Amino acid sequence: MFLALKGCDASILLDELATPTSERSAGPNKGSVRGYEVVEAAKSAVEKVCPGVVSCADILAVAARDGSVYVGGPSWTVKLGRRDSTNASRSLAESDLPSFTSGLDQLIPNFARKGLNARDMVALSGSHTIGQAQCFTFRNRIYDNGSNIDTGFASTLSRGCPASTSSGNSNLAPLDWVTPNSFDNNYFKNLIQKKGLLSSDQVLFNGGSTDNIVLEFSKNPSTFKSDFALAMIKMGDIKPLTGQDGVIRRICSALN
Repeated sequence: MFLALKGCDASILLDELATPTSERSAGPNKGSVRGYEVVEAAKSAVEKVCPGVVSCADILAVAARDGSVYVGGPSWTVKLGRRDSTNASRSLAESDLPSFTSGLDQLIPNFARKGLNARDMVALSGSHTIGQAQCFTFRNRIYDNGSNIDTGFASTLSRGCPASTSSGNSNLAPLDWVTPNSFDNNYFKNLIQKKGLLSSDQVLFNGGSTDNIVLEFSKNPSTFKSDFALAMIKMGDIKPLTGQDGVIRRICSALN
């Protein structure tokens, strides 16, 4: 999931050649966020038909919706008319993006600052029904002998993620071990079984205030998908640049 910290302005698409403060190099994004070339290809195709009209920010928003539908997830009406930022903020990305080590005491206020409540946060976390994470993000979880991880699950993960930090750091494991290529509610079922890959996943069901939401989504896939769609619409409303603010970039990774 692409997140632009200043708002839905495609700031994350600006690379290091465009600005030394590129958000691509921020810790939560580096080596994790991918697919930039897909957005660039879509932008190039759109520019050939109607140059200077459709923003990279809008292309991102539509791509997120279409990607969800492609893997069996919900659809939603995407509001259009966003414009693109003329800068990026690595410092904001470092401070505001959720970390794989975040607890509820960090996640809930972090999302609240963007106008998203705890239910929105849990629903959006359900996007981890798709995708993979690198070994270094879950190594401590599988080797710290904590009580909130299934021992068999930890043992399986250890085969591809050695305890030593000197190797295997970029080895990948699916965020949803059961159905890694389908948008469904198995992510929440995994949490109940103590099989969340990241610490920031498992904290959603660990005796805290979000346990009941996880339970609800695990039992009602239609409720999860509906709430996910609503949360995506809310996220798309985070400080968009409209009117005369911002620009329409010709190339998503570069400044005009």
